Amino acid sequence: MKMPEGTKVIAKNRKARHEYFVEEVFEAGIVLTGTEVKSLRLGRANLQDSYAVINNGEVFIHGMHISPYDQGNRFNHDPMRTRKLLLNRYEINKLIGLTQKKGFTLIPLSLYFKKGLVKVELAVCRGKKLYDKRQDIARRDAAREIERRMKDSSR
Repeated sequence: MKMPEGTKVIAKNRKARHEYFVEEVFEAGIVLTGTEVKSLRLGRANLQDSYAVINNGEVFIHGMHISPYDQGNRFNHDPMRTRKLLLNRYEINKLIGLTQKKGFTLIPLSLYFKKGLVKVELAVCRGKKLYDKRQDIARRDAAREIERRMKDSSR
């Protein structure tokens, strides 16, 4: 999913596309406290090892780290707390159907500001095997080599 104009990316889960096949992508809002938003404006978030689960018809994100805000004093938040994602009922039902298939999971790909609101790019993913990862690396190296040869031949 290409980011629309006017969005500011806060954090990306770089390992996600290497570790998983991305089947479908959803955009979700996220419930945050004031100090979390201030910390995100400073770019202090980490999506590594985070995942989403569906409980009682609601989607929650686990393992996302938002660093405490420096000037937050006693109003600061727990950096690793579970946060609720905001999706409409149709999207949640679709996610429930997709994740009940064997081997599928919900992984956040990126966290960004869109029109002043924090959004999460949530993907339905299927885990890659080791040989799939090796094929991706070989394909990337081959494309890089072709690009380099084309550049050298045009000189």
